[in-house]
Amino acid sequence: MNTYIQQADNVLAQTYARFPVVFTKGSECTLWDSNGNAYKDFVAGIAVCNLGHAHPVIAQAISQQAANLVHVSNLFYTVPQIKLAQFLTENSFADRAFFCNSGAEANEAAIKLARKYFYEKGDTDRTVIVSAKQSFHGRTYATMSATGQDKIKKGFYPLLPGFKRVPFNDIDALKDTLDKTVCAVLLEPVQGEGGVCCPSDDYLQKVRQLCNQNGSLLIFDEIQTGMGRTGKLFAYEHFNVTPDIMTLAKALANGLPMGAMLTTETIAKAFGPGAHASTFGGTPLVSAAALCVLEYMKEHQIVNHCETVGNYFRKKLMELKEKYAFIMDVRGYGLLIGMALSIKGAPIVNKCLEKGFVINCIQDTILRFIPPLIVQTDEIDALIDCLDLVFQDI
Repeated sequence: MNTYIQQADNVLAQTYARFPVVFTKGSECTLWDSNGNAYKDFVAGIAVCNLGHAHPVIAQAISQQAANLVHVSNLFYTVPQIKLAQFLTENSFADRAFFCNSGAEANEAAIKLARKYFYEKGDTDRTVIVSAKQSFHGRTYATMSATGQDKIKKGFYPLLPGFKRVPFNDIDALKDTLDKTVCAVLLEPVQGEGGVCCPSDDYLQKVRQLCNQNGSLLIFDEIQTGMGRTGKLFAYEHFNVTPDIMTLAKALANGLPMGAMLTTETIAKAFGPGAHASTFGGTPLVSAAALCVLEYMKEHQIVNHCETVGNYFRKKLMELKEKYAFIMDVRGYGLLIGMALSIKGAPIVNKCLEKGFVINCIQDTILRFIPPLIVQTDEIDALIDCLDLVFQDI
């Protein structure tokens, strides 16, 4: 056994079933392990490294900022944070940004803001958050309570009150649940961890209409779908639906820990001084990295590239579907793609890893492909050839 793995097994909390690989280096869409073996990465740190590994422009921005100023309290202004907030608000529906360290924290902020907004209006009965079954919003107590997957809750009961869940894509179930106690509906535009579950054409528009009619806020969790992952900068752009609050994280700083909650001027007023805070939220270092990511994506049209290669990728996966009866569906947007199988996916993931490809299985039977957005068609072709070989042995 690798010495590093032996050391890790002695000292790390056993909260992950890790693969027996120690990665030591990366470049673009390629990773290398401690033995010098190369792998093509189609997971990107779980939709985090959108610009790939060790991007020289991002590395330079981090290095330059680290040499100047890494952290001061949010009691003071810093230039990278201001510029990042300007970029995000100018390129979205939002007027205000709150920065934190992770997706769970961004969703915590959104939940708190929704409740605080109605509290400030004097509507103190509006405290309920409605989310979707099979959703994933985080592992803090509030975000775990909002999450619609029972498997992450086992052993942690009692959960927090004030959360209800309805089936995703079932507008009638949502309509029956909405009442004057509901302050917000919290949804992922596309359920990533839930199986790359996509909404029907008009589902999110109808959700928006119901929220308007009921006086509830609409929160979009774009922690996995945002930052260009679906072929739009933000997934809500696919559906002509504007949320009241949106959460971001994962790819925001291309691997540095950062989250953000965006909202409108009217709603943001509920968060006055002292209402919410984050010690490390939007430090100069992570803000400089995130700003660099966004500016690079815009300058080099990375989102357009994602849409183009995503269409190519799905086409190639559909060709495999025509060939193998155990492939039930291929779905997704951009480079958030799921392949639903009638068999377990874990053995396929392991065989691909042995052949030098990093892929992911969720919900036991769904292969998820979330490579860096800079992936090229020849790299996609190589994975397709690998999958074809693996599938032949099933």
